[in-house]
Amino acid sequence: MEVIKELASNDKAYRSLTQSWFKNSPLLEIIQQAQTMGFKLIITTDHGTINVKSPSKVIGDRDTSLNLRYKTGRSLSYEDKDVFAAKDPSKIFLPNINVSSSFIFAKNDLFFAYPNNYNHYVSYYRNTYQHGGVSLEEMIVPFIVLEAK
Repeated sequence: MEVIKELASNDKAYRSLTQSWFKNSPLLEIIQQAQTMGFKLIITTDHGTINVKSPSKVIGDRDTSLNLRYKTGRSLSYEDKDVFAAKDPSKIFLPNINVSSSFIFAKNDLFFAYPNNYNHYVSYYRNTYQHGGVSLEEMIVPFIVLEAK
């Protein structure tokens, strides 16, 4: 994690690192091979990421999910202004894990941290790239259609 944070501490560096990976990846070879064979390719991913900068305290029981950008569980305590909350998950087409389970999603560049070991989590995860919250970067599903010329 520390190496990644050093190499990709901001969006520009993250894009540069991604570009370097792509240029040296098997994916580029596959795309080039598909081009020579005249294939049409559609490439997509499930969602994007965001550079998280600010912590938001959350409290939950031991069965609360571990993700930094969303939580699901019973009896979640959080700052209302920091989250998009789904107290009835079925209303937004999410599963009801338990009768009393709810979901919360971090807004903007926030990430969740528990009060115990709070400072450790904050220093470890601040300025890292995460996914699972409610931001434009994470909600849009990117795709590209490539056709051989």
